[in-house]
Amino acid sequence: MVSPSRKFDIDKSKIILIEDEPAIADTVIYALESEGFVVEWRNTAQAGLDCIETHSAQLAILDIGLPDMNGFDAFRKLRSLSPIPVIFLTARNEEIDRVIGLEMGADDYVVKPFSPRELTARVRAVLRRSQLPASLSVDTDKNVSGPFSIDAQAWTLTYHGVNLDLTRHEFGILAVMLKHPGQVFSREQLLTQVWEAPDHRLDRTVDTHIKNIRSKLRKIDTQSNPIKTKRGVGYSISWRK
Repeated sequence: MVSPSRKFDIDKSKIILIEDEPAIADTVIYALESEGFVVEWRNTAQAGLDCIETHSAQLAILDIGLPDMNGFDAFRKLRSLSPIPVIFLTARNEEIDRVIGLEMGADDYVVKPFSPRELTARVRAVLRRSQLPASLSVDTDKNVSGPFSIDAQAWTLTYHGVNLDLTRHEFGILAVMLKHPGQVFSREQLLTQVWEAPDHRLDRTVDTHIKNIRSKLRKIDTQSNPIKTKRGVGYSISWRK
């Protein structure tokens, strides 16, 4: 059995695996390390969160059925620590669990039993998607649109000079809309431009992300609501009265 306390090699892509079953952890670690990744394994949610807080990693694989904490609760705590991509690993196959996970902002969802080769392929796909999509590129590294300032290279976006703590998809939605203030984007358009492999059956996930963005904007400016809803059509952004 692989020890859950090995250290990172800083020259390789690093993945944090949070999984309580040693046999599954061994399979995942072997598959990923055979492809050149370095894996840091923790067998409880809290140990995994502590690892994420103290280590630099490119991706986390999070089991939903952990002994000390529900995986969805662990994901919420993880998001307060780091914006790294997350793949859920679970024995459940109910669509509602998959929808909840994706609407919360997870990047993928792998159901046990799984092929190690498939998991490795999904890890690579998520890591590729974690790069800023070409559709989100801006004319220069830094752009200012009204009260917003965006730095595409640093993946930072400010509102009235205050840095917004955004997930990758929240950043993407704002970046797309800020390129065309006033233009109404449908859910399908936002999915296509922000998600590299969008599942249009889950287009309501856009609504969840918009709700989260609005909440973060209101914490900075309670009087403004720059994201507008066009009923039956979609969303736009405008700060002009």
